[in-house]
Amino acid sequence: MSADLFMALVAYAFVTSVTPGPNNIMLLASGVNFGFRRTLPHMFGIALGHAFMVFVVGIGLVGMFISYPPARSALLVVSVVYMLWLAWKIANAAPPEGSTVEGTPLTFLQAAAFQWVNPKAWIMALGAVTLYAPGQEWLAVAWVAGGFVLVNFPSVAIWALAGTGLRRLLSDPRWLRRFNFTMAALLVASLWPVLASG
Repeated sequence: MSADLFMALVAYAFVTSVTPGPNNIMLLASGVNFGFRRTLPHMFGIALGHAFMVFVVGIGLVGMFISYPPARSALLVVSVVYMLWLAWKIANAAPPEGSTVEGTPLTFLQAAAFQWVNPKAWIMALGAVTLYAPGQEWLAVAWVAGGFVLVNFPSVAIWALAGTGLRRLLSDPRWLRRFNFTMAALLVASLWPVLASG
């Protein structure tokens, strides 16, 4: 891969990684509820899990969805159900009676596995492979996955840091509960473009 093409890939990875989506909404909420340090496994799970997904998609998984369309429909159903469950988890992270926050942040493996049911992650992976590794040769696909590793963690860290910064402002349990419900609603709303097109 040429230097110019790799820089274009890095720009694509940054823009798609830093803009709002399910991962970033969840990281903002995790930063507020659990702080930056406890959100680190979640961030690493996103960065490495998505890069692995890009690689697997690039070396041929996308062919399965083309040749067997019901697999795409099944993935869509699983994605919607899982994201609704995560929205419920975020909404219920607020303290019930003004005490400490309940629940736990996502683990590394949970965040990595989430990439497979995250509609935005699929769009990012398919777009990157199509644009920057059109022949789907394994070395080109590895470069694309590497580009995402390079860019994804700093991009998602911005959202966790923003959540950590908001933590002090949301020390009142009533405001924290409103924030969590808003984040849960935004996560559910992020499903709309996928449902509308699928």
